[in-house]
Amino acid sequence: MLALRDLQAAFAAHLGGEDRPDLAHAVVGDAVSATARLRIHRHHVRHSLIGALAATFPTVQAIVGETFFATMAAGFVLQDFPGQPVLAEYGAAFPAFVSGYGPAATLPYLADVSRLDWALNLAYHAPIEPRLEASDLAGLPGERLFELELALAAGATLVRSPWPIDRIWHAAQPGAPAGTVSLDEGSASVLVLRRPEDAAFACLDPAEAAFVAALAAGASLGEAGERAFSGEPAFDPSTTFARLLSLQAFAALQQGV
Repeated sequence: MLALRDLQAAFAAHLGGEDRPDLAHAVVGDAVSATARLRIHRHHVRHSLIGALAATFPTVQAIVGETFFATMAAGFVLQDFPGQPVLAEYGAAFPAFVSGYGPAATLPYLADVSRLDWALNLAYHAPIEPRLEASDLAGLPGERLFELELALAAGATLVRSPWPIDRIWHAAQPGAPAGTVSLDEGSASVLVLRRPEDAAFACLDPAEAAFVAALAAGASLGEAGERAFSGEPAFDPSTTFARLLSLQAFAALQQGV
């Protein structure tokens, strides 16, 4: 008999695709042999993981179709098995896999669409925590406001792409009007946010995206405004900040800030 640690390692290897005859002694067989039972279990595990990926990346599946997606996801499962039991947290490496997946090479935007799907998944499962409100900043001196370093709300993610992923995403949703999205429509930047009942994204222009990216990297409001202004002289930090506050894009200030 295998020791427990060796048994677990052998079983993990089996689920990853390696037939392990030594596991047959650990499985009770009847009309169905132990070896057959192990293969059936492996099939069910893979099928479940492919289903979990389809639920997490629904837009990708809608674009490529169920058969193509299942084949692509099966390839991912073989090289990236879950490291934890929560399937909603499985798939972080899928966008990188998609970017290198040969049969999807004719869809250069697909990896970025999968990044958007993943960001929406993260936002949906993020905790609902207090957000920064305009009233929280009332009475704060202007110079102190410029010095603030604000954290994005839990689950918020900025996704930037050279492709119009916002329009591609909308076109792939159930019930969307028939039609095509021209890849010549240009780049897109979206801020994915947790909402009370779901997750959604707001489209940002390049200067707004630069502003949010700077804040996410730890810059102060003043510094973030300067970075955005350097790329777009017409950038209005007050208007952008007010919009982000209305979207509840920031976590509430910590006590004493």
